[in-house]
Amino acid sequence: MHSSRHRWFVLAAMFAFILLHQADKLLIGPLTTPIMEEFEINEAQMGLVFSGAIVVGAIFYPLWGYLYDRFARAKLLSLAALLWGATTGLSAVMRTFPAFLVTRASTGIDDSSYPGLYSLIADYFPPKMRGRINGLLQVAMPIGYLAGMVLALLVVASVGWRGVFYITGSLGIVLAAAIFFGVKEPKRGASEPELQGIAQMSDYRFDWRIARGLLRNRSLLLLIGNGFFGVFPWQVITFWFFRYLETERGYDANQVLLTMVLAVLVLAGGYPVGGILGDWAFRRTPRGRMLVSAAGAIIGAILLAITLHVPAGEALLFGLMLCLTALFMPFASPNVTATVYDVTLPEVRSTAYSLLNFGEQIGSSTAPALAGLIAVRYSLGNAILYICTSAWVVCFVFLLLTAHYVPKDIAALRQQLEQRAAFERAREQSAAPAE
Repeated sequence: MHSSRHRWFVLAAMFAFILLHQADKLLIGPLTTPIMEEFEINEAQMGLVFSGAIVVGAIFYPLWGYLYDRFARAKLLSLAALLWGATTGLSAVMRTFPAFLVTRASTGIDDSSYPGLYSLIADYFPPKMRGRINGLLQVAMPIGYLAGMVLALLVVASVGWRGVFYITGSLGIVLAAAIFFGVKEPKRGASEPELQGIAQMSDYRFDWRIARGLLRNRSLLLLIGNGFFGVFPWQVITFWFFRYLETERGYDANQVLLTMVLAVLVLAGGYPVGGILGDWAFRRTPRGRMLVSAAGAIIGAILLAITLHVPAGEALLFGLMLCLTALFMPFASPNVTATVYDVTLPEVRSTAYSLLNFGEQIGSSTAPALAGLIAVRYSLGNAILYICTSAWVVCFVFLLLTAHYVPKDIAALRQQLEQRAAFERAREQSAAPAE
């Protein structure tokens, strides 16, 4: 087991990875208008830009998951940061829309690199802490979005949207070096309670037989179903909400910035709050994390519907309702991540999480383009309303079903780990006389 100081350093490094990567990935949202104006394209064409990276990311999720379970995760995360820097820089160079569409899609290669990150963190922190640790780690996503938004709105006037991409791409290359030289690779399963006290634990790696068993894990399959619909709202809001505020609510750049900063700050708080509540509920019942997640989904759907029906002239009321909605939106995220690791063996956790992310990306890959098509025919407000609320209602059902099945799957995993621990201790004892 690595030192306590090092595990917090690793958490900080992974926080920086998510924050800077999300800033780079989500810059496209606040830069939508200047990009559309330069290439002279409409919402439907811009939706293809958004969806292209999502599709590429989905394709690469299974590959990243396998590689993370097979090889050193820290080194692969360093490679992902290097790829993000290179592909972002390449997309900034292109001068025609077809070339920009292709190169922007290539940025999806590193967008699917997160399974190894969360698997790495799970081997540094025990199950009882994972909800709050994931929540703390995932605060980096909205903060990264906020950083990208501020960078885009304040710097684009002086360096242009291409210059903004050069800045964030360069940061990826710097972070690649920091992770490569600074983050140590832990043993898989090192933080599991059943495996504590084992001096020389075996090095468990990807096993096809165990991986195929993931497809029989009811809780994981239900979480994949939840994810298939659950990222629809995030994709639509991420890529289209700036333009909605500009075109349908008549906000200028300062109003957009103020509204989104406040909403994103509250959203950031929703991750640790959801994680802490999930850990608290999990200590009382194995269903706890999923019940907290389901509550967040249905409350978020109701509040968003109310928010989007606030008249355009009621800016203060709209802002307050948007912030309240933002608080509940991320409740499921840290708890779903923790639950994936509550029901899967350490050596296939990156694969399990990649399957979840694959389902999320495949499901939501059409969301930006679909929203663009609805916006052309009706309005962006209607597109956001219809897609987000219907997706969250479906997620509510999936999360309740997962809450029903998850206790048995958690118990099955703990039994497997206990058997593994007994084998490891017996192996140590049999080797002791030879020493």
